Amino acid sequence: VHLAASGGGSVQSGGSLRLSCAVSGYSGRRYCMGWFRQAPGKEREGVATIDSDGTTTYGLPVKGRFTISQDNAKNTLYLQMNSLKPEDTATYYCAAAGRPSRCDVGGGHALTSWGQGTQVTVSS
Repeated sequence: VHLAASGGGSVQSGGSLRLSCAVSGYSGRRYCMGWFRQAPGKEREGVATIDSDGTTTYGLPVKGRFTISQDNAKNTLYLQMNSLKPEDTATYYCAAAGRPSRCDVGGGHALTSWGQGTQVTVSS
């Protein structure tokens, strides 16, 4: 599975960005996809996940502000980020796995394929 993330950038606090992740190389029916982020000096954090049934999970810091979605026709995963805060500054990674053992923001270790990351910087 190959993942290619894009859409990062620099915005002011309160602004919005939409991240995209093009997915290729997987055709199974069961899967989990998600967004994770890592800021300098901090551990990786789960942002949002979505599975093949459309079930979503969100990390508490982003709940109500971020929305994960997928376009199966385009094989693309999205993360709409609204009301951005300086603490959202991080490198964002998309990840995926077929038939994962779990699919939630705490289950990054269960996802076997990772994209290259895209930088999001939010200034105050």
